[in-house]
Amino acid sequence: MQDIGNDEKLFCVMPDCVINMLHSMLKIFDPESLISNGGVLIVFLLVYGSTGLFFCFFIPTGAVLFTAGIFIATGGLQYDVFTVCALLILASVLGNLTGYWLGWKTGPLLYSRKDSRFFKKQHLTTAGTFYNKYGWLALTVGLYLPIIRTFASTIAGVVRLNFRRFILLSVAGSVVWVLSFVLAGYYIGSRPYLKPMLNYIVIGFILVITIPLVIWIIKELKRMREENKKNVL
Repeated sequence: MQDIGNDEKLFCVMPDCVINMLHSMLKIFDPESLISNGGVLIVFLLVYGSTGLFFCFFIPTGAVLFTAGIFIATGGLQYDVFTVCALLILASVLGNLTGYWLGWKTGPLLYSRKDSRFFKKQHLTTAGTFYNKYGWLALTVGLYLPIIRTFASTIAGVVRLNFRRFILLSVAGSVVWVLSFVLAGYYIGSRPYLKPMLNYIVIGFILVITIPLVIWIIKELKRMREENKKNVL
């Protein structure tokens, strides 16, 4: 009974911790300051980096896209919303292509590597099984998840996901991802009375999409890992 009580307390505290963490990330990467100083170019580079370069996994790109939409609506960016969306969709697709290429090049090294405490080929097998079945999900809805967004294309290259399928999913996912954030920001920017709630709207939007998806992916990966173990035996 004591364990159940502790679990309940932990469950109650976790949402607050996640919200505080996301709020801190938004403060560290002040989207308004970045866009004010760097314009569309900095947004383009941030989207590209977060979708294709592993060391950019920490960038809160969703907040940047959202704020870009607000700047377009308020005149902070001297471009129309469709031009900006087209450029950012291109940045996302190029980032995915870069990640896929990096994964394709490093894949053989990983498959030839011996198992160790922190690396097991079984994990690659599990990733390959997941991508064959749910690659569309990782490369589309996964763009809404900070870490998955950065590594999804690289893993797709490692497991040799069909390139045509990869391109199709990358384009479709990039279109939906960019449009949803930028147009939502544009809508908020067109209504000044909603601006004081900006941070809460961004955080709420991310949490609603992120939490259920992360839970489902963890469960599915665990199930596939167990199935792969049975097949090996």
